[in-house]
Amino acid sequence: MADEIKVKAPISSSEYKQMDFQKLFTRVQKHMSKKCAYLIDTLEKDKHNLNATEQMENYIRNYLLDRKIIAKGLSLDETVRKLIAELTQFSILNEYLDPKRNDIEEININSWQDVKVHFSDGTIKSVQHFNSPKHCDDIIRRLLRQESHVTFDNARPIVRSHLNERIRITVIGGACVDKSSGLAASIRIVNPKNLKREDFIEKGTLSGEMLDLLIALFQNGISMCITGETGSGKTTLMSYLLSQVQYHKRLFTIEEDVREFNLIVQNEEGKTLNNVIHTVTKKSEDPSQAVDQEKLLETAMTMDPDYICVAEMKGEEALAAQEAANTGHTVITTTHARSCRMTYDRMASLCKNANDSNEALIKNAKKAFPIVVYIKKYEDNVRRIEEITECVIDEDGKSQINTLYEFSVTKKYIENGKVRIQGEFKKGNKISRYLLKLLQEGTASEAFLKELEE
Repeated sequence: MADEIKVKAPISSSEYKQMDFQKLFTRVQKHMSKKCAYLIDTLEKDKHNLNATEQMENYIRNYLLDRKIIAKGLSLDETVRKLIAELTQFSILNEYLDPKRNDIEEININSWQDVKVHFSDGTIKSVQHFNSPKHCDDIIRRLLRQESHVTFDNARPIVRSHLNERIRITVIGGACVDKSSGLAASIRIVNPKNLKREDFIEKGTLSGEMLDLLIALFQNGISMCITGETGSGKTTLMSYLLSQVQYHKRLFTIEEDVREFNLIVQNEEGKTLNNVIHTVTKKSEDPSQAVDQEKLLETAMTMDPDYICVAEMKGEEALAAQEAANTGHTVITTTHARSCRMTYDRMASLCKNANDSNEALIKNAKKAFPIVVYIKKYEDNVRRIEEITECVIDEDGKSQINTLYEFSVTKKYIENGKVRIQGEFKKGNKISRYLLKLLQEGTASEAFLKELEE
């Protein structure tokens, strides 16, 4: 029985023979597969099984003690830990997937021998790589199997899933990448630090005045779109704005494939305090069984939501989102565009509605989302809101896009080999009388309204 495994007495460190780790791992793996495959299977199914973990450690330790060997450059304890990580855990990825860490934004596996980690301070470091294409493939398959219960094979060479509520993973393998590379993967940690108001301001993403305006507009029913490139911080900013929804208001979120948002608030007794429904799309080879964002949006409209979040507009759901916003619902979403003004063209191109002209689609988008926020990751790795605009439409239907705030670069230089950027957020036009009236009729304080009119 597993609980009968006892650890043998240690020996002097000078008695150990050092061996190349990969060679040692191959020997231990072969031995463990023969002698205690049940432990490996147990930990594959439940990595938190403490008894199985302890017995695995004892087996490996005894194996090393019997043969008086350790990995080159490592102590006995370090050798045991590293062997367990290879046998049942995630090898070189372990330290970066540690849930206690909040300093990592993304792990990029470009090939088995090229692994880069993006840290929250903006630095990107090449870290220890896998031993071979097969090693890389084995670890990623185990990661997907244990954490997502997802199959990754030749029949399904592209996988997009999640490891938990805050980590998402995209993997490309099989015939879609060169065999010598093994595979390519992106593991993204969404808002690793659960950013607060002061974090956005101190990091230089936007000013307190800008953030207060966005919160006030969204809370008072103004639909908005946050736009920018991949990795610019759109989802992180949107997640914060969603967290500001009053607890008694009903929020309905819609995401593609995997869930990133975790907006449910509970007290110490486990009682839910706010009013949130999180939904994700469902893929299926049978079209009748598939559920896309458009279907979820259609369903949301029947569930009396106060706020609707479409995590990203990138298809036909764009038209439904605009229609929802134009029929009185408060909608927040993101999309990929290179400026605030180009966002409306992007929205129109996504609609693919042959019954309307491009001009009509753009007009519809402007009415739906009067506020657009463009966020950008600058060369100094700081994510900043470059511009906030309001689209004002007069009684004749003519539209004008006004800049409410913009970031202006005042100095750019190199310091210790790194790009440094200095600048300031400048206030432009005041919000329109229409938006001001909505805020006056809503929950905005008199002090805040006074600041807006100054």
